[in-house]
Amino acid sequence: MSNFFWYLTAFLVSSSVLPNGSPVLQVVSAQYLLGLGIGDITGPVVETNMMGYASLSQTDTGLHMRERSRAFIVADAAAPNNRIVFINADIAMGDSGVRRSIVSQLSTQFPGVYTDSNIAFVGTHQHAGVGGYLENLLPQVTSLGYVKQTADAIIAGTVRAVQRAHTSLAPGKLSLGNTTILNANINRSPTAYLANPAAERARYPFDQDKDMTVLRFDDANGNARGLLSFFAVHGTSLYGNNTLVSSDNKGMAAYLYEASIEPNTMPGNTTFIAGFTQSNVGDTSPNTLGAFCESPGEPFDGQPCEAEHSTCGGTVQGCHGRGPGFRISDFESNRIIGDAQFQGAKTVMQGTMSPVQGTVRSVNVYVTMANHTFTLPNGTSVSTCPAAMGFAFAGGTTDGPGALDFVQGDNTTDPQNPFWEIVKGVVTPLPSAAQKACQDPKPILLNTGFAHTPYEWAPNSVNIQMLRVGNFVMLVMPGELTTMAGRRIREAVRAKLISTGVLGPDAYVVVAGPANVYAHYVTTREEYGVQRYEGASTIFGQYTLDAYIEKYSSLVPFLADGASGTATSDPPPPEQTSKAISLQTAVVFDSAPIGKKFGAVLTDVKTTPPYSAGQTVSAKFVGANPRNNLRLEGTFLTVDQSVGGQWRTVRSDSHPSTIYNWTRVSTILGTSSVTISWTIESGTPAGTYRLSYFGDSKPLIGSISSFTGTSSSFTIA
Repeated sequence: MSNFFWYLTAFLVSSSVLPNGSPVLQVVSAQYLLGLGIGDITGPVVETNMMGYASLSQTDTGLHMRERSRAFIVADAAAPNNRIVFINADIAMGDSGVRRSIVSQLSTQFPGVYTDSNIAFVGTHQHAGVGGYLENLLPQVTSLGYVKQTADAIIAGTVRAVQRAHTSLAPGKLSLGNTTILNANINRSPTAYLANPAAERARYPFDQDKDMTVLRFDDANGNARGLLSFFAVHGTSLYGNNTLVSSDNKGMAAYLYEASIEPNTMPGNTTFIAGFTQSNVGDTSPNTLGAFCESPGEPFDGQPCEAEHSTCGGTVQGCHGRGPGFRISDFESNRIIGDAQFQGAKTVMQGTMSPVQGTVRSVNVYVTMANHTFTLPNGTSVSTCPAAMGFAFAGGTTDGPGALDFVQGDNTTDPQNPFWEIVKGVVTPLPSAAQKACQDPKPILLNTGFAHTPYEWAPNSVNIQMLRVGNFVMLVMPGELTTMAGRRIREAVRAKLISTGVLGPDAYVVVAGPANVYAHYVTTREEYGVQRYEGASTIFGQYTLDAYIEKYSSLVPFLADGASGTATSDPPPPEQTSKAISLQTAVVFDSAPIGKKFGAVLTDVKTTPPYSAGQTVSAKFVGANPRNNLRLEGTFLTVDQSVGGQWRTVRSDSHPSTIYNWTRVSTILGTSSVTISWTIESGTPAGTYRLSYFGDSKPLIGSISSFTGTSSSFTIA
């Protein structure tokens, strides 16, 4: 969300370790009904803004790996109505509008089984997915409004994943374990982290959490059916200049694990389901080499960025984080960070794990965060604020630098730029004295909590949700908690679980998010005072974390074995998709060049000499716009091998070794081309292969029709 300010005005004009101290135990049976499922949620892979970096120029041009939702159902075998469904989706964050539709469809199909209380909709926070699906206006700015096709794909695929999980319900066992993963994340705002009390920091060996927690799903015979892992690392391995839709490092980890179990099964069709869930991600980065100045011709080119403000020569634009595969590509960095999580999860799954035993419970309420008044543990009455974004929000991060003259780490009340002090009141209402005092020391750039035209810019009401499975409790968070914020809320809720007798000393608590509704960031009060990107994006003010701790803790009794009654709730977020603006133009028509047909080969593969591992084979075809048919649960391409005189598909557009790239040749004539490429993996069998392209063309008058293009055959030695 760092580069949005370039495009804001134009958009408006055109739209009028076991961290909880639990010992590792031998595995003991714990009986549940378990269901696991997966569904394709990939939206339009071309001509649509991507979600995460808030860059108008990041419009997708093709596909690297499909996005998927993975659903995990746990029901108490003795009382099957006590159940939860945890959805881990390869998207940037959960959204209230998308979740509303998912809940509506599931509660209609399964009355009284899946409800608003027990459905958690969690995003992996990856930044290479299709955008336009969030219902609040601010994240719609660079996507030119709401993209219904994106939202519909997420809803349909997620519901399909839950349906498949429901169909697969069978008796099983759960167990817990964890491990430490080094070299897979760093803290991208270490100067803000240092503002936390020294005594508190001394309790932890790192300035980010390096523990991965794994919840293992077994069948009744002890055979693994899948896993849910929790590890904090931003989904920003793929940079902001990438235009291929993908699932970033957590999607890569899921692919690697599932493929290792069922290597001959196409991605998306495995029965083993691996969920790599996001945790207290706020200040983490996968760009583990650190941030450096990319400023050719300047004396500081190649030097580390200035630490406090993440600048190079006084501006943020040249300061970029570098992933571990920086010298090769960001896709290599993505593979490395994904592999680190895969290897970590595999280590836990192959080791001794602790049994999960006990009932299944859930609680979900809504809290109006604007002016939410509560009492701190010291007896002081405090209040959260209506939403607002600080100046450092526009400064971006080292994963995705911002624009213009905005920087991180500046909490001065003096005008940072006289021009923006004048025009910010045109974009959103100027903040009142009360709002300024409430958000202090944040200098307000966008007063989003008071911006209601043409519809709500920011969320006001958020989900407070917890899921309990035996001694394991998931705090499903509506935002991105920083490292220390996550530690504090985990510790507070765990203490409450134990002190109230809901759970014993083996209580294990994790954070999962951003989920359900996107309420941006959550820092500690100390970090908020520094006003780096994360603090400037803590929209409800300095007491946001304290408010969440107070509210989540207050709901602990509803997780007790014999809990009854309904927790008090504020109204849910208002429905806004019916009001949504969309400036994305529809596909008008497709046409093939004179003398050519759709799918015709324009540039063929090499037929001689043979290819070998590490080489890339590609072919270009007469194409059509893939927005005509998203081919959910299908593919835009295949790599086929000749086996016994028959063609057998060995790769699809969900394999990381393949790329589907679409290019508009002429808007007026409606022509386009598609390039399909495959980088041959080590160990690929020698033989004869071909590339196939699957498309759908739209005539000016008439219905969409499908077609296929096929390259010449080629050999691999």
